[in-house]
Amino acid sequence: MCGFFGWLDRDRAVDAGEVAELRDLLRHRGPDDAGAYTSDDRRVVLGFRRLSIIDLSAGGHQPMPNADGTLWIVFNGEVYNFAELRDQLRGSGHVFRSSSDTEVVLHAYEQWGESCVDRFIGMFAFAIWDTRTRSLFAARDRLGIKPLYYSARAGRMLIASTLKPIIATPGFDRALDPRALDDYLSRGYVAAPRSIFAAASSLAPGHTLTWSFDRPSPVTRRYWQPLDFVRPAIDPGRPVEEWADALDERLRSAVRYRLIADVPLGAFLSGGIDSSLVTALMGQVSGGAVRTFTVRFDDPAHDEAAHAAAVARHLGTVHTEVTATEADALALLPLMPEYYDEPFADSSQIPTYLVSRMTREHVTVALSGDGGDELFCGYATYARMAMWRHAWRLPPPARRLAAMASRAIPSARLHDAARALARMDEVAWADYWWAIWPASIRQTLAPGLRESPARAAMANGAGQLDALERMMLHDLQRYLPSDVLTKVDRASMAVSLEARVPLLDHRVVEFALGVPLGLKRRGGVSKFLLRQVLARYVPPALTDRPKRGFAVPLARWMRGDLRPIVEHHLLDGGAIAAGGVFDATVVEHATRRFLAGEATETRIWTLLAFQMWAERYAPDGVGTDMAPAHVDTVAALT
Repeated sequence: MCGFFGWLDRDRAVDAGEVAELRDLLRHRGPDDAGAYTSDDRRVVLGFRRLSIIDLSAGGHQPMPNADGTLWIVFNGEVYNFAELRDQLRGSGHVFRSSSDTEVVLHAYEQWGESCVDRFIGMFAFAIWDTRTRSLFAARDRLGIKPLYYSARAGRMLIASTLKPIIATPGFDRALDPRALDDYLSRGYVAAPRSIFAAASSLAPGHTLTWSFDRPSPVTRRYWQPLDFVRPAIDPGRPVEEWADALDERLRSAVRYRLIADVPLGAFLSGGIDSSLVTALMGQVSGGAVRTFTVRFDDPAHDEAAHAAAVARHLGTVHTEVTATEADALALLPLMPEYYDEPFADSSQIPTYLVSRMTREHVTVALSGDGGDELFCGYATYARMAMWRHAWRLPPPARRLAAMASRAIPSARLHDAARALARMDEVAWADYWWAIWPASIRQTLAPGLRESPARAAMANGAGQLDALERMMLHDLQRYLPSDVLTKVDRASMAVSLEARVPLLDHRVVEFALGVPLGLKRRGGVSKFLLRQVLARYVPPALTDRPKRGFAVPLARWMRGDLRPIVEHHLLDGGAIAAGGVFDATVVEHATRRFLAGEATETRIWTLLAFQMWAERYAPDGVGTDMAPAHVDTVAALT
C-alpha cells in the first residue's frame, strides 16, 4: 500500500528534486520508504512512497526495475495471488530477487503484456515505464479500490495515486470542470473518468491506459465489465443452501487471501451484516482471535457500538472502541481537504478517519465489509425502487395517488431525481434515475431529455435487466468506487493504514452479479443470501435490525460546535463571490434558513465541503464551457 507520482515530459528535462518534493506530498500513504527513478535523458522521473506490508525488506523498494533495467514499475496495492503467479512465471524461466508482489506484477507484464491484469486477484493501481518503446502502461483494479489520476497535456504526462501532486505541479491549469462540478453538487462526489479539474482525469475502474511520447494522447481500454456477469442464473431452481455454500466458499477464499501480510491485521466492525460476516470468516480462516474496531457516537440515534460489541463478544474478538464527538468533528474538518484532493461531501469521512486512526495504533491492515449493499440489494433506496416499480404497474388513477404519496418520503435522492427530471436537464441525478427506470416511465416523464454517455452505456445491454439490477449495477460502477471506496482509501491512508475489502474480490463480485434477484431481496428482506451465510456463524438476533448506514448527527453538529465553521465559510459573501461558482446572496439565504432550523443539512454540507476544499486548493474558476444545466443545478441546490 503506497503512493506514487510520475512526471514524463517530451519537451524538457524534469527536475528530479522537484518530483521528490511532489512525491513527498504522499508521505502519509507511504511513511516507510521513498524512492525515485530518472531516465538517462531526464525526460522521465518516477517517485514512490512505501507502506511496507508484504516483504518488509529492501527487496520491495520502488520504483523497481526488471532484470535488465528496461522496465520500471511503481505499484500501489496488493496482488494477493502473487505466490501462485510467481510459480507459473518461474516455470517460464523468470528469476525473482525478492518475495514481493510488486516484482510478480512486473514479471507478469513481461510475460503476458497488457493482459496480465486479467490474472490478478487484488486491489491495485500501477504504472510501468518501458524504456525500449518509450511508453507508459498503467492499470486500475476492476472495482476501483485503489485510485489513479493522470493529466496528459501538450506532450507532458503526470500520473499519481491521488490528485495532490498533480495539482501542485508548476503550470497545472486549475480551472474546474463544469461537468464534474455538476456531478459533485448533485451527488456529493466526482465520478471517474472525470476529476474536479478539467486538466486531469481519473482512470476508471477496470481500465488500462497507454501513453507514449510519439502518441501523447492517452488511450484507455476497459478490460473488465460487470455487465458481462449480470445474466439469468444457469440454475435458478437451485436450493438456497447450495447458493449459500457457493457464496461461503468464495468469501472464505477472499478472506484467506486478504490475511496475507507481514504485519498485524484487524477488522472494522459495525455489527451489521457485512462487517460481521467478514469478521466471522477471519476467525474461521485464521483460527485465532481477531482484533476488531468500531466507532461509538454520543448520539443514541446514530450509535451502533452496542450491536458491534455484542457481535464481538459472540465471536470472541479483541474489541476496541473510539467515540466520535462534535469536538472531534471540529478538530478534523480542517484536515479533510488535505486528504480528499477533490470536494467530497460524504460526512461519514469523519468517523471513518477516527476509526482508522484508532485502528492504526494497533494494526497496519484492516479488513472492511464494503460492497455488500451494492451486490446484494442492501440500500434503503432499493426498497423504495421496489415500491415504485410495483406502483407503476397500477392503473393510472392509482399511479397518480402513489406519486402524490411519494412526495412525503423523506429522501433527498427521490426529491433530487424528481427535480432533475422535471427540469428536463442533463444533470447527474437525471442520469442516475434514467438508467434504472423502464422505458415507459422515461417516455412519459421526459421525452425530450437529452441523451448522455451514462444513459447510452446503460442502454447497451442493460435495458432488459430488472430495475433493481440496473440500480445496483449503476451504484457498483459509480457510487461504490467514487464515494464509498474513495472515503475508505483516503481516510485509512491518511493514517498509513491499509484497508482491504474481501466482498469486492472480483470472483465474489462476478458470482454475486449472477445470483438471482430473488436471493438478494426476498419478502422485503435485503441481503437475503448474505444473511443465510452469516447465520452459520452469528445468530440472526444479533444483526437483524434496520440499516442505519455510517451516518453522523450532522445537523446537530452543524448547528452546534461546527456552527462557527459554517458561518465562516458560507456567510462570507466576498469569498464566495470571488470563487466565481455560487451566488453569494443565495448561499447566505440558504445557510441562514438551515441555521434557523428551516431546512435540512444535506445541501449546506455539500456547499461547506466545497468551500473548505476550494480554500485549500484555490481552483481558478470554472471552465469556459459552463453549461446551462450546471447553472440550473447550482440554483436548485442553493
